[in-house]
Amino acid sequence: MDILCLSHLRWDFVFQRPQHLLSRAAKQGRVFYVEEPVFDGGPRVELARRENGVCVVVPHLPAGSDRATAIATVRRMLTQIVDEHLLTDFVLWLYTPMALPAATGLAPAAVVYDCMDELSLFAGAPAELCRLEVELFARADIVFTGGQTLYESKRTRHRNVHAFPSSVDVEHFARARSIAVDPPDQRPIPRPRLGFFGVIDERMDYPLVAGVAAARPDWHTVLIGPTAKIDPASLPRAANIHYLGAKRYDELPSYVAGWDVATLPFARNEATRFISPTKTPEYLAAGKPVVSTSIRDVVRPYGQQGLARIADTTPAFVAAVEAALAEHSADRLLAADAFLSRTSWDGTWTRMRLLIEQTMRSRVAADVQIAQDAS
Repeated sequence: MDILCLSHLRWDFVFQRPQHLLSRAAKQGRVFYVEEPVFDGGPRVELARRENGVCVVVPHLPAGSDRATAIATVRRMLTQIVDEHLLTDFVLWLYTPMALPAATGLAPAAVVYDCMDELSLFAGAPAELCRLEVELFARADIVFTGGQTLYESKRTRHRNVHAFPSSVDVEHFARARSIAVDPPDQRPIPRPRLGFFGVIDERMDYPLVAGVAAARPDWHTVLIGPTAKIDPASLPRAANIHYLGAKRYDELPSYVAGWDVATLPFARNEATRFISPTKTPEYLAAGKPVVSTSIRDVVRPYGQQGLARIADTTPAFVAAVEAALAEHSADRLLAADAFLSRTSWDGTWTRMRLLIEQTMRSRVAADVQIAQDAS
């Protein structure tokens, strides 16, 4: 199965859902991952193959190009890629409706919309995004959602929608359970440590982070990840809040190993209403107790099954962390491992692939029937 994927996310920014799925897809076919254009000259297209086999495609366009020109140029680039690489029965895979105009004219064997977030609710969302999503639903053959809440929002908008919540590479994060040496930049930070990794953006509850730090100055909060869409100067600062910057995916277990509690201090706002944090099962695989705000896809199933403590206010969050620090780790690990045994990115990709293949067969059968009816 060859895949031409159009995404709003940079492949090398943060290793998350697209990277997990398409790295696995690349073991079974060619994958071309097309990023949004870079306006720094050109026009030209840059192709670079990663170690996992994915070919990352970056369109370079002249600075100052208007949207119509950019769409037309990227459309020509996509056609060129399809022709030069002899992509015939390929799957067109989209992560954002904004990419749809550039895909006009392509003739894929199937169109997949992997809706991992409600992008219309994110800061800086384009005004036309909702209109283009309506068009994408009309064109897509199958739709996946990145969580149960998002599925409930989208399931009436398409005939073929399937929920695939965030999964986990258990083996990768379970390494944290046996790592005893801290990375150099985390080593000087006193314990107990409250940790978070992910993009540091408008979705985080910064008053909560500051409030916990002020309430318990003996605790130290470690925040790992790149900053996006917010002014770094606005981030809470204190002697016991530590920003360690972005880390590679393969480095994360070493950092989580040195935490006492893993946290998800997300704000409860429009941008977080439909999120399904991938880091929740990753924290559990690393063997850490989890404390989160009441993000719906964390409450269900993790909070309901006793795998995460849920708290929204500073006093409640402090109390939840205190309980996590005092809990019996053996019981928690048994419960977490039992839950995680039922999920994996390998299993998620296998189920997705089977659904795509089934959809492609149904599409072929429908085309044959239409041709027969016409004759």
